[in-house]
Amino acid sequence: MSKKNKWLSAPYLGFILCGTVIPLLAILYFALVDKNGSFTLSNLASVAEPVHLKALGLSLLLAFATTVICLLLAFPLGLLLRKSGGKKGFVIFLLILPMWMNFLLRTIAWKILLQKTGVINTILGALGLKSLDIINTPTAVVLGMVYDFLPFMILPIYNVMIKIDNSLIEAAYDLGASQARVIKDVLLPLSMPGIISGITMTFVPSMTTFAISEILGGGNISLIGNIIEGEFLRGGSRNVGSGLSMVMMVFILISMALLNKFDKNGEGTVV
Repeated sequence: MSKKNKWLSAPYLGFILCGTVIPLLAILYFALVDKNGSFTLSNLASVAEPVHLKALGLSLLLAFATTVICLLLAFPLGLLLRKSGGKKGFVIFLLILPMWMNFLLRTIAWKILLQKTGVINTILGALGLKSLDIINTPTAVVLGMVYDFLPFMILPIYNVMIKIDNSLIEAAYDLGASQARVIKDVLLPLSMPGIISGITMTFVPSMTTFAISEILGGGNISLIGNIIEGEFLRGGSRNVGSGLSMVMMVFILISMALLNKFDKNGEGTVV
C-alpha cells in the first residue's frame, strides 16, 4: 500500500483513538488512584468485597447458562441452515431482523410479555393453564439474554459450516459413518472456530450487561454490570467503578486470547 493510500485509514485510527484508547486509558487512570489522585490498588481490590463477589459470581453463572443455551440452539440451527439451500438467505434474514430494532425496545417487549398480567399469562389463563411467574427472576434475565445474543452465536457457527467441503462429509458416509458420527467427528471439529467465536461473542456481553437485568430483573437481580453502572451514574465512586471495570477487562482479554488461539485464521468471524 502506498503512503498516499495509508492516509485513508486516518479517520478510522482517529475514531479508535478517541472512542476506545483514550476512554480506556481514563478508566485505567481512575482505577489506580483515589479521590485525591493518589496511587492505590484498593479500587481493584474492591472486587473482593462480598457484594461485588456475589454480583460477579451471579454474572458468571447467568452468562454461562446463556452461552450454553445459545450454543445448544445455534449448532442444530447451523446444521439446518447449511442444508437449507436457497431458503437459508431468508432464514438468516429472519434471524437478523430483530437486531434492526432498538436493543432496549426488544428487552422491554419481553417485560410486557412476561408480566403477571402480560400477553403470555393472559393467553395461558384463557386456555385454563397455570400462569408463569418468572418476571423479576434470574430466569427472565437469562431468557432476555438468550433472545438478544443468540444471533451472535448462530452467525459465526453458520459462517464456518458453509465453508466445510461437502466431499469430507460424503467421504465419511462412504466409509460407513452414521449421521450422528458425521456430526460428532466431522462437522463439530471443523465448526470449532465458529463455536469459539460464538461463545466469546455471547459470553462477554452476557457477563457485562446491566440493561437486561435491570428491566427483566426489576432491580432485584444485581449483576456486576449493575454495580459498575451504579458506581458511575448513581452517586457511587467512579474510581471503584473503574477498578471493577478493569477487573472485567481481564475476562475480556482471556476470551480474546482463547478466540485467537482456536480461530487464528478468523474463520468464525462474521463477514
